[in-house]
Amino acid sequence: MKLSAFALLSVVATANAGSRPALSITVKDGQSDGLSGLDPTVSWSNSQEAGDLDIEYGIEASATPTSDIASLPKNIWGKASGNVGGWGVSARAEFEGTDFTQASIEIDASDETSSIRVDASAGASGATVEKITAEKTFDADDATVTINPRYVLASADADVTVTYSKGDTSVEVVASQDAQSITVSKQVDDENRVAPTVSSDGSFSLEYERTLADGNSLTTTVTPNESVNLEWKDSSWTANIDMPLDGTDITGTNVSVKRDVSF
Repeated sequence: MKLSAFALLSVVATANAGSRPALSITVKDGQSDGLSGLDPTVSWSNSQEAGDLDIEYGIEASATPTSDIASLPKNIWGKASGNVGGWGVSARAEFEGTDFTQASIEIDASDETSSIRVDASAGASGATVEKITAEKTFDADDATVTINPRYVLASADADVTVTYSKGDTSVEVVASQDAQSITVSKQVDDENRVAPTVSSDGSFSLEYERTLADGNSLTTTVTPNESVNLEWKDSSWTANIDMPLDGTDITGTNVSVKRDVSF
């Protein structure tokens, strides 16, 4: 007998009648060959209080019917959060599928202007810190400045992003030992925004966002000699069209369509 994530989550969700699963359907690798090209996913989450802690947990599972119930879960996660000394602190662990021998861990701490995040993994051999990210925001001359350093321990790669925002213009600088880039985003009017990006290797891209009715949008990103990407957000629908470029010739089209459905 074939089972689906709908049957699995209907059993889980009965623990809380107010918790409803959400369905997301995407096209595998941007291509569709009948129903076999669809990748439906169902997610479910719940929350409760335990003393001074807020506890959240959930599951994301494939909605494709199968006779192997162990293949349905894509990930299972849990999160605990609370306040310590004026800082909001949370820890989140996620298991891939039903493999409980290795967990991805995220630890976050933040106050009104600062945040720190540690990405780690834990298994039978112990815990390993993989990446550390920090962020600090402050006001300067009627503008908002954000500094975001990141460090990856395994590769010893480090970079920093500095963002300066004032009025309808923002400037973002990303710098590492190997490369640097600068992006200037300008809100031309209520419906139009442009954002060119120049990198130290000589590459260039241009993003144009058009705001549509009811909060929808169409974003076009052109990277010469590389690709043209269109992202169209229409309510719960998101469509991405990626067209690789060879000079001025379009060499193919990759389409991905996604919709979130809540029950």
